[in-house]
Amino acid sequence: MSLTLPARPAGVLFDMDGVLTSNNVFHRQAWQEVAAEVLGLTLTDHDLDTKVDGGRNPEIIERLTGTYPDEGLIRRFHEAKEGRYRTLAQGALREVAGLSAYLDALEERGISFALVTSADAVNVEFGMAALGFGSRFGPRVLGEHVTRGKPHPEPFERGAALLGLDPQDCLAHEDAVNGVLSAAGAGCTVVALTTTAPAEKLLAAGASLAVPDFTAWHEWLA
Repeated sequence: MSLTLPARPAGVLFDMDGVLTSNNVFHRQAWQEVAAEVLGLTLTDHDLDTKVDGGRNPEIIERLTGTYPDEGLIRRFHEAKEGRYRTLAQGALREVAGLSAYLDALEERGISFALVTSADAVNVEFGMAALGFGSRFGPRVLGEHVTRGKPHPEPFERGAALLGLDPQDCLAHEDAVNGVLSAAGAGCTVVALTTTAPAEKLLAAGASLAVPDFTAWHEWLA
């Protein structure tokens, strides 16, 4: 397989949901169920595509309702939604094709990488354990580490800083439009995965390339 990819980066920044594992079907179902129970909202596919995918729960609730939630609602919604997600995803998470070989190739070549996700620590540990990655992703930017979540550039700016790099020297992998906007806004070159959104929307948001998985990416680094 021949790939047309950006120049070799100094570092690589990975989102988790929809990038390391194709799991957004579980997040979307949890959002629909808990939004109905807690917020009294019926979420459409358009809502999921434009307002839910990519970002932290309080900011998503604000996008859905027009009002930033108070601390009580933030806590209640977060516990209900993320707990429901883990129940739905239990035993069902698999890594995106080609990911392990790609990570091996990065490590062999001394190219550092970090996790940049809107997920909290509980979901990150849940995902890493399910995928068998343990502590492989040492540098991590989680939802609670930023004051402004995706689509703001702050998460990817922080991810690059953890690696001691300028965002412009980093390749970022995202799957949602809001994630692409965040990474591109920070100055990263973005190669998006089409696990959540169609290629045309990811490219329009600023991705340089959209691919289905990581198959043969280790060959790009050869």
